[in-house]
Amino acid sequence: MRKASFHTLGCKLNYAETVTLARRFRERGYAIVGAHEPADVFVLNTCTVTERADRECRQIIRRVLRNSPGTFVIVTGCYAQLNAAEIASIGGVDLVLGTADKFSAAELSGALEKRAVPQVFVSCIDEAEDCVEAFSGSQDGTRTRAFLKVQDGCDYSCSFCTIPLARGASRSIPEDRVVEAATKLGDEGYREVVLTGVNVGDYGRVSGGSLLGLVRRLDGIGSVDRFRISSIEPNLLSEELISFILGSRRFVNHFHLPLQSGSPDILRAMKRRYTRDQYEARIDAIRALDPRAGIGADVIVGFPGETPALFAETVGFLERLALSYLHVFTYSEREATAATAMRNPVEPGERYHRSDRVRELGRRKREAFNAGFVGETLDVLFEQASSPGVATGLTSNYIRVTVPDDGGLVNRILPVAITGASDEACEGSLALRPRAAVA
Repeated sequence: MRKASFHTLGCKLNYAETVTLARRFRERGYAIVGAHEPADVFVLNTCTVTERADRECRQIIRRVLRNSPGTFVIVTGCYAQLNAAEIASIGGVDLVLGTADKFSAAELSGALEKRAVPQVFVSCIDEAEDCVEAFSGSQDGTRTRAFLKVQDGCDYSCSFCTIPLARGASRSIPEDRVVEAATKLGDEGYREVVLTGVNVGDYGRVSGGSLLGLVRRLDGIGSVDRFRISSIEPNLLSEELISFILGSRRFVNHFHLPLQSGSPDILRAMKRRYTRDQYEARIDAIRALDPRAGIGADVIVGFPGETPALFAETVGFLERLALSYLHVFTYSEREATAATAMRNPVEPGERYHRSDRVRELGRRKREAFNAGFVGETLDVLFEQASSPGVATGLTSNYIRVTVPDDGGLVNRILPVAITGASDEACEGSLALRPRAAVA
């Protein structure tokens, strides 16, 4: 039996699409193996958000070929869409597929014959009128959390971002198909479904629907215990949507709101569609309804023109916000973005220094948030054991929890008494011992 392996760079949307690709290879008779195992075909689904992602892509390809020169190498995704010629120039790559072409990977791989010159299929992104659905759990078939793609593309023009170039215009999976896919995932045993997309909050705008309408319908699916929204732009998170999510039966109390900068000047230069005051108002609205909600933010540091004073504005703003964690990115120049032509770039070493400062702030915030639940009991959805004798899982408000495990916890939602906390996770013990494992 032929073997196929996969590696994903970037966001949860990429992850969902990768597993959909793996399913299609499996349907064609392939066995799916780990990314570091020998395989007949290797598929790399790429990201191009940062220069580091591009560099990592190249390193992964070369490592695979070094370990297994005969492997048929397919590279797809956003980096392939924007830099197909660069990828094709890497020795040993056999097939390059753009964003709209990736789901044909299994068919286009043919007999897996290594090629002196790679084949390149990169359609114009403007031709991607349809939004190809992708829904999946893990590549190995573990059924705990599934990622359900509901939207793709973006109509925004943030000055630092290449995603609209790689993904095209905003478009959405029809509501009925999303509901059908979510119901199927629940019937297959997935306990949590994460809604993903490039700009999830924009769901349905072009077709006349809305994210709120979709959320209301999904909340009625009895076979799924939890729904989670991967990320949503703050200007698209209405008070009505906040209220419904926090009062719903199935949507968890966790929000991820990209901030990018706490400086009004930098937000304008980034061409973001909200002000600092509007962002803070969203955080306050969530906290007013649920002080226990998990709230995360993306932050970019070292953007052109970010003086020490403007960086200090971001740090001060983040310090006062009631956030539970931060995802920090160091600004890197991307071709074909307006930011590359901006004046007063920040010296690279200073960018990394600022990243370290904000990451440390994020570490303290996460530790403080986690510590606030010591002595309480939280429901945890358990995933695969993290190590022998230890199980790990997530609470609804996005806290990682570990407990001693002698088996039988995977894919169960159980109450855990929280006994300790760090910046990485909480520790606890089962408040109720399960009688038997669930098949």
